[in-house]
Amino acid sequence: MLRLRVVLFAFFLVFVPSSFTSGFPKLSETRQSPSDLEVGGDLAGLPPGSTRYIPREQLLALPQVRYTVTNDTNFTRPTRIEGVELADLIRLLGASAKSDLVVVICDDKYRANYPRAYLAAHHPVLVLKVNGKPPSGWPKDSEEHKYEMGPYMVSQPKFLPSFKILSHPEEPQIPWGVVRLEFRDEKTVLGAIGPSGVHANDPDVQAGFGIARQDCFRCHNAGSEGGQKSGIPWQTLSGTALASPENFISYIRNPLAQNPQAQMPGNKEYDEATLNALVAYFRTFSAEGKP
Repeated sequence: MLRLRVVLFAFFLVFVPSSFTSGFPKLSETRQSPSDLEVGGDLAGLPPGSTRYIPREQLLALPQVRYTVTNDTNFTRPTRIEGVELADLIRLLGASAKSDLVVVICDDKYRANYPRAYLAAHHPVLVLKVNGKPPSGWPKDSEEHKYEMGPYMVSQPKFLPSFKILSHPEEPQIPWGVVRLEFRDEKTVLGAIGPSGVHANDPDVQAGFGIARQDCFRCHNAGSEGGQKSGIPWQTLSGTALASPENFISYIRNPLAQNPQAQMPGNKEYDEATLNALVAYFRTFSAEGKP
């Protein structure tokens, strides 16, 4: 019996990837290849805020999920996806129970946030192969720009909205051009845009907060938190909502009408209650909006 156990153990060491035997992927302090994925935040065994790198080969050695996606707007036809669930990466790389949020950062400073509720509902995946091919063989983005969508992207098997706030349904978080993952504390990250003042708990303010943290926070920043793709910070949005709510609402509905270079999509489906909720929420960040 002892001899059999030794043989089985030797088989395990030879045929199972080293990432499984160690319990988590091996992280490097420096980038070894352009295809390395940058990771940071709360990492196992490292001080908060550390940055490390995972070779693509290490990611491919982790447990993979495979499916055909039919309602991912990044693709124009049914597409085969292979990759690692973000929830598995939290388990393998998260330092503690506080690491309950995955922040996905793209090369254009766009950020997508994945709290545990989203992970449980939609099972987002860090994509490693598309139709069996590495990033060099991936299709270009489905919009008119035709950008490269690698080195990494996020998809999910089938997205069905799990909530709706006024006229805003939950939106899929499917960024491409992904270069970094951060494992963070949800309360800390989203706390940066929590409403304040005597109206913070008003129903319309809370509704606006629910929309903004899933939508606006991807491209607009509050200090070091949030996306920086737009270059327009939270405080500027607040000032506009306070000084000219009409212009604020008009821009949300149709950004191109005010700025022909705007990359923000319009929200023509938003009704008056939804737009007013966003105004009420953003006003709480200006002193004049905190009576």
